[in-house]
Amino acid sequence: MCDAYTPAGDPIPTNKRHAAANIFGQIEAEEPLFGIEQEYTLLWKDSNRPLGWPLGGYPGPQGPYYCGIGADKAFGREIVDAHYNACLYAGVNISGINAEVMPGQWEFQIGPSPGISAADELWVARYILERITEMAGVVLSLDPKPIPGDWNGASAHTNFSTKAMREEEGGYELIKKAIHKLQLRHADHIAAYGEGNERRLTGGHETAEINTFSWGVADRGASIRVGRKTEKEGRGYFEDRRPSSNMDPYVVTSMIAHTTLLWEQP
Repeated sequence: MCDAYTPAGDPIPTNKRHAAANIFGQIEAEEPLFGIEQEYTLLWKDSNRPLGWPLGGYPGPQGPYYCGIGADKAFGREIVDAHYNACLYAGVNISGINAEVMPGQWEFQIGPSPGISAADELWVARYILERITEMAGVVLSLDPKPIPGDWNGASAHTNFSTKAMREEEGGYELIKKAIHKLQLRHADHIAAYGEGNERRLTGGHETAEINTFSWGVADRGASIRVGRKTEKEGRGYFEDRRPSSNMDPYVVTSMIAHTTLLWEQP
């Protein structure tokens, strides 16, 4: 993994890890944990269409593909399994894989991992996936809306908690306070959450409208989703559903941590 600097010792413009490390260094006592759900699409190299899509046509409507099995529902599993095994072999903290809503679309999960480690793990996992797809002669797309129309986009839902949110009585109240801060800085986060995200965040296909902040329990159409278990037990974590599949994990994780733990409302 590259952590690149100029000869003078300054981080190069694309090195977002440096600033993220500074933020996480300030909040180590909070023991932040992240889990990142990386969605992606596998494309045929020559046609630029997802695996499983007929040339000149479309597959059947969405529904049976999500977590699906079978040659008529799951397309590219040999690549997905090879990536999963390679990540395990490399020591990457990968915790799961599943077929996604659109045919030819998949997801892997990183974490839960502490602090900046989640972004490190995702960055390396993306690199390994690029190498696996290269060997298979298939193109990896992290575009948030690779196919326009009535098809789900691709995201990188980011789950977050601190030790107090996870373990202490009143953790749910801390979560709600964090969500309120995220609401106040909604526009700032959207601007940093990935290129082309406006094509995905339409208010349809399990997304919130890009300019409207919302949160709810078990609400897949909200900006922030809280699990039923978290609400029931009064502690746990929340899921930021706004980041796109091509987001920079150093930017997103450090921004969530900064807004919820370091930022003070003017």
